[in-house]
Parts: sequence; structure tokens; C-alpha cells
Amino acid sequence: MPDQKKYSNKLHGSRVLIIGGSSGIGFCIAEVCLEYGALVSIASSNSSKIEAAVSKLQSTYPSAKSNIHGQTVDLSKSDTLESELKTLFEQTVKVMGGEKLDHVIFTAGDALATMKLADITMESILKAGQIRFFAPLLAAKFVPEHVKNSHKSSYTITTGSISERPMPDWSVIGSFAGGHHSMVRNLALDMKPIRVNGVSPGVVDTELWSMSKEQRDQLMEQISKKVATGTPGKPEWVAESFLSCMRDYNMDGAMVRTDGGGLFM
Repeated sequence: MPDQKKYSNKLHGSRVLIIGGSSGIGFCIAEVCLEYGALVSIASSNSSKIEAAVSKLQSTYPSAKSNIHGQTVDLSKSDTLESELKTLFEQTVKVMGGEKLDHVIFTAGDALATMKLADITMESILKAGQIRFFAPLLAAKFVPEHVKNSHKSSYTITTGSISERPMPDWSVIGSFAGGHHSMVRNLALDMKPIRVNGVSPGVVDTELWSMSKEQRDQLMEQISKKVATGTPGKPEWVAESFLSCMRDYNMDGAMVRTDGGGLFM
């Protein structure tokens, strides 16, 4: 008699959309979902990155080649954001055989818009929140229609440690990041029984850091001294927190912190 698979089969055959899945944390979430037998669709704004990411996943997981899909979505323009998201959800359901999705994860981001208080304008505030705040909030509008109406389904958004630990010149990004905490709790009520949770990573060593390799290495060395683990986060480690948000059917309205103990250092 074979062993039971009470835990490892939870994601098997589930349909997962990862918005921002072509690199970094999102890409690693795609990897872990495939390892657990899910069907995965990754979406981002760069078509060549999507193609490269899909190709890499298919090469790494050849047995799951038909379970991997990629789509392009442009979240950068406020006047087309709603139509872009609507099309993304509709096309994702279509390419996955017409069945509703089980999980949606939002990890999309852009360069962090730090700015001096004296330099803040209404335009810069709106631009800073376009992808990181307004897009995940508006995406929630399409989840109930395209995701199975069940406590086993979930929507997970991504914030950051700046939401709890302020730093100079981060007031704009910090305000949006703090807003994610309230977003998660309120959406959990508006979308029940679909579960809504958030993940709050600290510094993670990904390609989103727009600097030279030397500068990035120096930054990561500095971060190592400011976290209890003694090392900056890796995207494959943080992906485990998103896995928990999908698999724990009792987790709802929660914000999971994964920052190497940086908050108390």
C-alpha cells in the first residue's frame, strides 16, 4: 500500500497565475509550484524575459513542459491598467484549458522610487504606486470572477519591510507598503471565502537592484551585518513563504514577514 500524500499533493493540478513571474522571487515561486505539480502561468511586461523564463523552466522541468505558460502584461499605464488586467485573467484561464484558477500571486515591481521629501510631487507619488500598489489592488477586482470560489483558493500580494521599519527618503514607497497590510485584511473580507494574504520580504538579492555588480555586492555585504541570519535573503528562500500562503487553508488576512530578523536588529 503506497504512502499517503496528505501534504505534498496539495498543489498538484492546481492553476497558478504569477504576475511578475519572469525573474526574482516570482520566478522561484514558479519553480516551487512546478515541483509540487501545479500548472503555472507567469506574466510580466517584457516579452523577451517571459520567453527566456518559460524556456528556462521548461528546460529545468522537462516533465512539466506543457504545464508552463507565459503572457505579457503592461501595468505601467494608469489609463490601460484595467483592460490589461482583464485580458490577462481571461487569457490565463483560456490557456489553462478554460478552468478557473486556484491561486493568483502578485510579485511585480519596478525600481524603488526613493526620493527626498522636498522633491515629492503628485506625479511622482502616483508613478511610484502604479505597479506596486494600484495594480495589485485593481487586480483583486478580477480574482472572484476567474478564481474558484473556495477557501482552498488564494490571492497573495507582496510588500516589503519598509512597511514596518522606516528609513530616510522612503516616505512614498513606505506609505504604499504600509497600505498593503490594510489591503490584505480588507480584501480578505471582500473576497471571502477566497483567502487573501501578503508576504513582506526584507532585502532580497535579486536583479531588481539597479546598480553595478560591485555596488550590489557591497550592499549585500552591508545588509549581512544588519540581519540576525548574517546573510541577505535569496529569492528561492522567500518563495517558501508564498507556498505557505497557498497551502495553509486556514491562513487568511495575514502578512508573513521573511526578513532574516532584520526588523529587530
